Formats: sequence, structure tokens, C-alpha cells
Amino acid sequence: MRFGILLYLRFTKKKIKMKMFKLMFVTMGVFVINAFTINAQPQIIAHRGFWDCEGSAQNSIFALSKAQQSGFYGSEFDVHLTLDGMLVINHDNAINGLLIEDTPYNQLKKIKLSNGEKLPTLDSYLKQGKKSGNTRLILEIKPHSTKEREDAAVAKILQTVKRLGFEKQVEYISFSLNICKTLRASDPQAIIAYLNGDLSPAELKALSFNGLDYNISVMQKNPEWVSEAKKLGLTVNVWTVNSESQMHEMIALGVDYITTDKPLLLRDIIGE
Repeated sequence: MRFGILLYLRFTKKKIKMKMFKLMFVTMGVFVINAFTINAQPQIIAHRGFWDCEGSAQNSIFALSKAQQSGFYGSEFDVHLTLDGMLVINHDNAINGLLIEDTPYNQLKKIKLSNGEKLPTLDSYLKQGKKSGNTRLILEIKPHSTKEREDAAVAKILQTVKRLGFEKQVEYISFSLNICKTLRASDPQAIIAYLNGDLSPAELKALSFNGLDYNISVMQKNPEWVSEAKKLGLTVNVWTVNSESQMHEMIALGVDYITTDKPLLLRDIIGE
């Protein structure tokens, strides 16, 4: 009887030790995963290309080439549809006093950027993008005056990207909810992030978007959206983060991407 009790006690003790070992192993695994997540660094996206250097200009072919040479994750740029259906790269909806969507390309093609380049077309920009398959092209479709114009811009852009074989290298962003919805309806495989900052991660997930791409002020007001987005499988990008303190703040928050006019500064900080 006594021998049986001793055997039972030894067996019970072994089981307790095994449970403790398993618990310790799982805890260590969770710690390693959490540590990896905390230490993960965001990818760098050059805002309007890498233009903050000699000989460059915002949204220029040269700015894209500098972003490619520098090895940044991506180069962001802005696309408009002209009156006669050409796609051109420019941030504002007007250039030299001409509203792009109300102006034929024949007038716009004479315009020069500050570095002497011609106003780029989407074709010319993508052809430069093809020279480095490692650089993601973050294509912002600018809002247009009507839904019809926006839908036409989306159709033309998707057609151009497909024709040049860039489906896997281009990611789409827009302030226009209509543009993002039209993109998703037109291309189920497209990577789409919404810019306007007025929708929660859950709302973006319900729309089948891939991520949020919000101004730093939005993320500072809603820091919990980072973890919420990641739980839902969404990516988090933040723009335009240009100061050292802002960069440290967003890195600590755990965002996936940072869009900046100062990509070299951000790389130096990430490298610390």
C-alpha cells in the first residue's frame, strides 16, 4: 500500500514538472514573438520620391531613380487624368495655373519641373520603375471632380499598370473612398490603402482594403488603431513623418511603413 502511494506521488510530481516545463516553454515563445514584434523596424517610403537632394524635384523621374539607388522600400507619387485621358504625375490638381483634369496633355507636356525635367507621364514613371524591381511604386490616385472622372482614372491606371506588367510592384493609395472602392471592385488582387483618416481599422477591413495610410496627427490621436489594424491583418503606414522625434514616436508605436521627405534621416534612426 505504502509502495503504491509512493509511486503515485512520484508520478504526480513528474506530471507537475512536465506541465511547468510546457508552461515555461510557451511563455518563452510568446516573449520571443513579442520581442521580435517590438524590435521590428518600419519600411521607408520616399514621399514624392527622394527629392531632398541635389538635382532632384518632387514627383520627378530623377526622384524615383534616387529612391531606387538608395534602396528604400518604396517611392510614393501622385497621378491625375488629363482632359484628353493622359495620366500625368503631379501632386497638386493644378500646375502653372492649369487645372490638370480640365487641360489637354498637349498643353501640359510643355511644362518643366524645377530640375528641368518634363512633367512625367505614368508610362515614363513606370518604365523607370522597371529598372529596379525591388522598389515598390506607391501610386496615389488623386481625387477628381466627379465620380465618373475618378472611375475613368482608375480604369486607365489599371490598364496602364497591366500593360506594362507592374501588377506586383504597384500599391494603390487614395483620399477618395470612391476610388478605393472602385479599385477593389476592378481588381480583387490590388493592394489598397485608404488615406483620409476617417475610418477605423474595422471599417477598412469590412471594405476589403489592405491597410490604412494615415497622417501622423491621426495616428497620434488614435494610437490604438495600430494594434487593432494588425489584429485584423491590415498594414499601417503613416505620413508625412519628417522630424526625428516623430520618427521615434512612430517606430515605438510599431507602424509597418513610414512615408517621409527625409528618408536618409529615417534610415539613420532605424540603423541606431
